[in-house]
Amino acid sequence: WATGQESRDIHAVWIPELPLDIEAEGKRLKDVMDKYDCVNVFFAEGSGVHEIVAAMEAAGEEVPRDAFGHVALAKINPGQYFSKKLAALVGAEKTLVQKSGYYSRAAKSNDFDRELIGKCAQEGVKSAIEGVSGCMGQDEDKEGTPIRAIEFSRIKGGKPF
Repeated sequence: WATGQESRDIHAVWIPELPLDIEAEGKRLKDVMDKYDCVNVFFAEGSGVHEIVAAMEAAGEEVPRDAFGHVALAKINPGQYFSKKLAALVGAEKTLVQKSGYYSRAAKSNDFDRELIGKCAQEGVKSAIEGVSGCMGQDEDKEGTPIRAIEFSRIKGGKPF
């Protein structure tokens, strides 16, 4: 049983901004499994969602969605879904899925972040006082991308933050 540094390394990083080809990754990671007796994958929140949705729709299954039409990640559980698929492809007898929380993709805020947060907060208070509802952020569809309460009807998923 391998216990060296290589067996504790992260062998794959899957992020939602890149498509996930589980078959190709399975072939690549099978070699890692054969060499180190384990495979460590960092699976970022939102990874593989497009692939799961496509598979569900192809099978005629209903894709669970929230009130805004976004895929309900907690209901499709991408981590478990791909854990089972990858286990079969690499010959793993057991799997462990751990949630790393927000720290996995977070970093200390910088001056730009703090300035943006401050502007969003100021505009949010102004909008609330005026009775305007929406999601606070830079409106990419308006000239100059102003910070404003963006109408909920215009918010769509499937785009990187």
